[in-house]
Amino acid sequence: MQAQKKESKLDSHEVIKHPLATEKVIRLMEVENKLVFVVDKRATKADVKKAIEELFKAKVKAVNTLNSVTGEKRAYVTFAKESPAIDIATSLGIM
Repeated sequence: MQAQKKESKLDSHEVIKHPLATEKVIRLMEVENKLVFVVDKRATKADVKKAIEELFKAKVKAVNTLNSVTGEKRAYVTFAKESPAIDIATSLGIM
């Protein structure tokens, strides 16, 4: 028996709320090619990956999520080598 995939009802702009710009995120961006976004609590890893690839035209390698103690959901997005996180951060105005 296989699990059925549910179709997401969230739009790409509803999934991604905003990027985080902390010292830790800047270090992750430079060292590990990652960016951190605050996302909708209902969003899955697949929703986040699809939204990032649509909005930023960048290749996503992996997505890890974290439900923080403040009640928000964060997505740690690792980008592929051909899509540097610094370029995306620059377009967002973080750097």
